[in-house]
Amino acid sequence: MTLIDMRAIPTLKISISGVRGVIGQSLTPTLLTRFAQAFGTHTGSGTIVIGRDPRTSGEMVKHAVIAGILSSGSRVVDIGVCPVPTVQLQVRHRRAHGGIAITASHNPAEWNALKFIGSGGLFLDAGQAREMLDIYHQGEYTKVSGAEIRTVEETEGAIDLHIKAILDVVGPLPKMQRPLRVVLDSCNGAGSLVGPKLLEALGAEVIPINVTPDGSFPRPAEPLAENLGDLCAAVRQHHADIGFAQDMDADRLAIVSEQGLPIGEDYTLVLATLYVLGREPGPVVANLSTTSALEDLTKQFGCPLFLTKIGEVNVTDKMQQQNAVIGGEGNGGVIYPRINFARDSLVGMALVLHLLAESGKTVTQLLESFPRYSIVKEKLVCPSQRIPAVLRMLRREFGKFPVDTRDGIKVTLPDGWFLVRGSNTEPIIRITAEAKSEVHAKEIVAGIYKQVTGCIDA
Repeated sequence: MTLIDMRAIPTLKISISGVRGVIGQSLTPTLLTRFAQAFGTHTGSGTIVIGRDPRTSGEMVKHAVIAGILSSGSRVVDIGVCPVPTVQLQVRHRRAHGGIAITASHNPAEWNALKFIGSGGLFLDAGQAREMLDIYHQGEYTKVSGAEIRTVEETEGAIDLHIKAILDVVGPLPKMQRPLRVVLDSCNGAGSLVGPKLLEALGAEVIPINVTPDGSFPRPAEPLAENLGDLCAAVRQHHADIGFAQDMDADRLAIVSEQGLPIGEDYTLVLATLYVLGREPGPVVANLSTTSALEDLTKQFGCPLFLTKIGEVNVTDKMQQQNAVIGGEGNGGVIYPRINFARDSLVGMALVLHLLAESGKTVTQLLESFPRYSIVKEKLVCPSQRIPAVLRMLRREFGKFPVDTRDGIKVTLPDGWFLVRGSNTEPIIRITAEAKSEVHAKEIVAGIYKQVTGCIDA
């Protein structure tokens, strides 16, 4: 059921989340330059920060992007290979007009993408993205003469500033009988450069694996449980206190317990929230596909929880509205505004390690302090024109249950919930279900998968 024929998936995806495609097929230098021209036109003639992950196509993509930005009259600050949250932090630090992160995140090695960042260091919201896409589609770009072409500033130190920003807020770990032993798997991605340095600066003992940022993929980039076998084995081999896994652009964080078992991406945010609410209770924001354990946790602290549509920009918008103390997404994305208003695996690591050090508990003991749920996720290829019919069918079939239609369709069942929605980043439908047991969650997903497939084929 999990197998997808990649040949059936279109190789270009343009949406409000950015543009991503397969290098050598759909994502061409011409297309990249035009998108950069459109973004430069959208932001106006100012400073644009760019950074990339270490994919082998990154250098080509970077130069195409620089050409488009310069041709629109903007100035480029190139901060090199770094995590996406580092680009966002630099946009705010430099008070730049915007930023472009060059990364396809969890997509396979042959893909690359552009993520567009506004002047506040947040991803473009729906309205801003549509304005930029209108400029792209109309081809009405700002064009400057040769005499007006501005410079490219290649700069170092963005990663060190990121580490300093974290330490300035949370500080190093408290003194312990022995330092926490951490295994870090960065998937040879952008986190390879900064993850080990941060952990050492916090005072942890670091055992790094897959930290050579050469564009190779030692495992699938998405930090799902089935992709973390090497990390689990290393945690057991080294008797580590915890294992951390990042995706290629280091905005998502997955955790492996001291027993060498993946705890599920959703519980990254739960543990980080447990630490923050213990110090500063307040509103929490997450998306609709986040585990119910987060709701249980916020109730323990008497704090409100607000749920939004999927997508970092939707979460950060609501966090600003509610003055939230922490937020994030159930895919391992932790957003802690006191440090970085962005999904940031580095911030997530710092918060969770402080929780371990200050509580004196293991990951397993901490998870036992609130109810556990099992989330199961599936996906299948679906022509975009069939998605509305699928959602109508599900709303009709499950109309007797509470239904949320803000983002696809979420149905709350007596013993769990499921969410079906079209992806913003891939031409697929995603199915997520949660229940008290993994067996029941899988049963829910299997039933919905069958209904969705039947509707698509009808």
